[in-house]
Amino acid sequence: MTPKRHLPRTRWSGQLAFVLAAAASAIGLGNLWRFPYLAAQYGGGTFILIYLILTMTLGFTLMVTEIAIGRMTAQSPLTAYGRIKRQWGFLGYLAVIIPAVICPYYCVISGWVVKYFITYVKMAVTGANVMGEQAVNSGAFFGAFIGSTEPFWYGALVIVACSAVILLGVKNGIERSNLVMMPLVFLAALAICVYVAFLPGAGAGLSYYLVPNLDCLRNAQGEFSFALLGKTILGAMGQMFYSLSLAMGIMITYGSYMKKQDNIERSVRRIEIADTFIAIIAGFMIIPVVYMFAVKTGVTPELVAQHGGDVTLATKAAVKAAMNQGPGLMFVTLPKVFASIGPTGAWLGATFFLLVIFAAATSAISLLEACTSSFCDLFRLTRTKSALLVMVLTLALSVLSALSYGTFADIKVFGYPFLDFFDFVTNSVLMPIVATLTCIFIGWAMSPRLVVDQCERTGHVFGAKGFYALMVRYFAPLLLIAILVSEICRALKLGGWSI
Repeated sequence: MTPKRHLPRTRWSGQLAFVLAAAASAIGLGNLWRFPYLAAQYGGGTFILIYLILTMTLGFTLMVTEIAIGRMTAQSPLTAYGRIKRQWGFLGYLAVIIPAVICPYYCVISGWVVKYFITYVKMAVTGANVMGEQAVNSGAFFGAFIGSTEPFWYGALVIVACSAVILLGVKNGIERSNLVMMPLVFLAALAICVYVAFLPGAGAGLSYYLVPNLDCLRNAQGEFSFALLGKTILGAMGQMFYSLSLAMGIMITYGSYMKKQDNIERSVRRIEIADTFIAIIAGFMIIPVVYMFAVKTGVTPELVAQHGGDVTLATKAAVKAAMNQGPGLMFVTLPKVFASIGPTGAWLGATFFLLVIFAAATSAISLLEACTSSFCDLFRLTRTKSALLVMVLTLALSVLSALSYGTFADIKVFGYPFLDFFDFVTNSVLMPIVATLTCIFIGWAMSPRLVVDQCERTGHVFGAKGFYALMVRYFAPLLLIAILVSEICRALKLGGWSI
């Protein structure tokens, strides 16, 4: 369904506002817990180097494409594809499903962060161990929380607060909120890094994080393994893909608010720098303290004996076990670490979760905006009506995710709780498919020249246009298909290539 007319399109106040908004969208929960544990799992500096290369190549290609589509059409993801070529309008509907499904469960997880922030503030102010030492050490505090009805109310708080920003508009809401939250994210991150750097033993943790460790590329016989190299590349590729908010409709939406004279190529490079900086800083915040905690509590005589008396191997195993917890790293492992630090641990925990709140909020706002903009374009609604409708629908859909481990714990979809199922369908299936089809759409159904011309408006030079054409036509689709296959293998526990 293509609207007959469109409401006037709001514009960012300037290129800096766009870069801040896009960077704020990219900097989310994935940066703050997924990047550190993947880096620890795949050889520290080795993973970081591969991640940087992929960000500057594949990530650059996909982001330029989406932003150019948005600015070219001045439309939301729902209607943008059809505006360029009517036969490809279906891709817009597929694309908008992604933020519509992600937003409810993402806000629920953001609500978990709010709960932990409030808890740590209470502990820091009163000095009382609100969590309970035994509950923290066993992870029972987290289990009891997500098994209750509380996650819905905390998630609802996030949804309402972020919707209020959307209601204020692009300039008065999204722009101004980013001008406040983004500097606070950077300042809080740097403050935590400085604190962590002066902790006893932090140097060993930083070395573990930054120094390339090629052991991750060797098999049990100590030989170089192309299969392990492939897993490392896929892990970095998947993280880059999700970290940059690609194939979520967000970059198309934000690109539609971009002024015609702004330089797309330069903006994308700045967004990549900001996103990568925060991802690497997250490792500085998390890996050293988890490393020290793992060495202190995890390197037991039994573990050393299991590794033939080799303390170094036992240490690596303990650290890997501590880091490889998925979301549990943030909500189970880190609370144990903060508790082990002593009285200052509560303040460190409060600061860390405040940082995560800001990062999560900026991403949640972007997801809500992608849906709001789509409703405006499809139904020709005012921003206010569209934002309120999206808020109500998001609240309703969040019930399933919020109660996934409590009221609905016994209900599984293909073996997944509701929240995990929504995460799998969007991140592992729909996003790679939409990104692949977008590359095919621009690279073959249309022409890379379409994006190149958009990047060279008003005299700008698109220095990477030759590279871009090769990537969008050939390499990007192949890499994206590899991500899709890997993710499906991981979900189905098939083969050894899943990440």
